[in-house]
Amino acid sequence: MGLLKLGFQNQRLHLLHFVPESFSVSTSKFWVQNLTNNKGVKHSALSSTLRSKLIIAKALSTEAEALSQPKKMVKAIGVHELGGPEVLKYEDVELGDPKEGEIRIKNKAIGLNFIDIYFRKGVYKAATMPFTPGMEAVGEVTAVGPGLTGRKVGDVVAYAGNPMGSYAEEQILPADKVVPVPPSVDPIIAASIMLKGMTAQFLVRRCFKVESGHTVLVHAAAGGVGSLLCQWANALGATVIGTVSTEEKAAQAKEDGCHHVIIYKEEDFVACVNEITSGKGVEVVYDSVGKDTFQGSLACLKPRGYMVSFGQSSGSPDPVPLSALAAKSLFLTRPSMMQYTSTRDELLETAGEVFANVASGILRVRVNHKYPLSQAAQAHADLENRRTSGSVLLIP
Repeated sequence: MGLLKLGFQNQRLHLLHFVPESFSVSTSKFWVQNLTNNKGVKHSALSSTLRSKLIIAKALSTEAEALSQPKKMVKAIGVHELGGPEVLKYEDVELGDPKEGEIRIKNKAIGLNFIDIYFRKGVYKAATMPFTPGMEAVGEVTAVGPGLTGRKVGDVVAYAGNPMGSYAEEQILPADKVVPVPPSVDPIIAASIMLKGMTAQFLVRRCFKVESGHTVLVHAAAGGVGSLLCQWANALGATVIGTVSTEEKAAQAKEDGCHHVIIYKEEDFVACVNEITSGKGVEVVYDSVGKDTFQGSLACLKPRGYMVSFGQSSGSPDPVPLSALAAKSLFLTRPSMMQYTSTRDELLETAGEVFANVASGILRVRVNHKYPLSQAAQAHADLENRRTSGSVLLIP
């Protein structure tokens, strides 16, 4: 068993410390410490009163043995240094049991998002190093923490956002950060749309409220979020202009509700938007590209238009002086989903609207790419080099 160190206070024994048997101590010895004077005595010096407490010590030894058992190991992706896709290492990591307020889930599918690349490269700073990336997954609950209600083993749940760490076979999550996946939504679809769909929801419903009659410009219209923005804005009655990089992606953007598609590698998107809108401009630009499109996006806006910069796949935009916004009284925002789902009610409402639109057919999800979790590095390389369209998943 090993060595127990016990504390004796108020006629009760308390487990203070356990030394595994690998430390070569006699299994017949343990220490009892009087917590009032910090004096320790060996078992042979115990009074008869203390000897009567040995049954308690035996019970505590069971807890100590449990503490000495090896942790469960699962496969996960670890990042030990910042850099390119090659820093993503497929490795074994320890996974404990869920604590109070937590659940353990076995992931069925993991969403790959550009924000994962930002953390891998250091554009965004992870809280720890090394770390496991990933901010989206769907899985089955395999254990719940003590006293937890509202979740049970076997539930299928989804999460998106913090805490980071979804690139793993299994993970521990706060129970209040997951949402139930309706039976009408396939787990693979849920994993591909959770973060992207909630991002689209707050962008078109709250960050700037798209309405019938509006004209919107969506960059990267064939991407994971872009395709959902096009579908959602179209369903709300807006005229949708999308930019893409290839003819193939242009065809997809049209299927997703774009009324006008611009291949930005072949055309000047500012001139095209000016022509489409007869020089009036658009009410809002949804720009996830960043540096390469930012200034042009500002030029596409009509007076009092909204510039919504929610990503930077081409790099961070150059600083913008306030005077650049003054000429047309423009609004500029750099939103994050975390601030739009910061409360439990906001999270449930946002996810609920996404799942409802999937079930009704308003949102159609293309899961165009699936990679084994072990090939996360290749998936990152393909996404970063624009070799993907629609949603990309990692499968444990």
